[in-house]
Amino acid sequence: MKSGLLHESNGQRIYALIFDIGDEVISELHKFAEDYSLAGSSFTAVGAFSDLVVGYFEWDKRDYKKISIEEQVEVLMLGGDIALDKGGPKIHAHVVVSKSDATAHGGHLLEAHVRPTLEMIVQESPTHLRRKFDEDANITVIGI
Repeated sequence: MKSGLLHESNGQRIYALIFDIGDEVISELHKFAEDYSLAGSSFTAVGAFSDLVVGYFEWDKRDYKKISIEEQVEVLMLGGDIALDKGGPKIHAHVVVSKSDATAHGGHLLEAHVRPTLEMIVQESPTHLRRKFDEDANITVIGI
């Protein structure tokens, strides 16, 4: 993955991240967030994946059902946020992808491998966001 600072002003930074073939998106983004001390950031991206795993939150189980997609797909929209959770960055990402027959599939992005590229813009807020545990849902949510 390559990255570059596009703009910096008043405590806000905007980066471009260009992922290469084979890069795993969530782990690379997490490392970038750690390296640049990002919290309270949002991101959007487009590109393509060779494979991915999405999660669908099953309310009754209070857990994510994992769904694997093992084929080349176009990333129609990838968006999410980066917030602090237990002292480190936590990535919360949702994705919509299209298969070759133009059917759309999506969910909470758990893992994805890039092929051939993914172009992402990360925008930092001047205020950090922190996650807190929601006991009822059994997940962490951004506390305001």
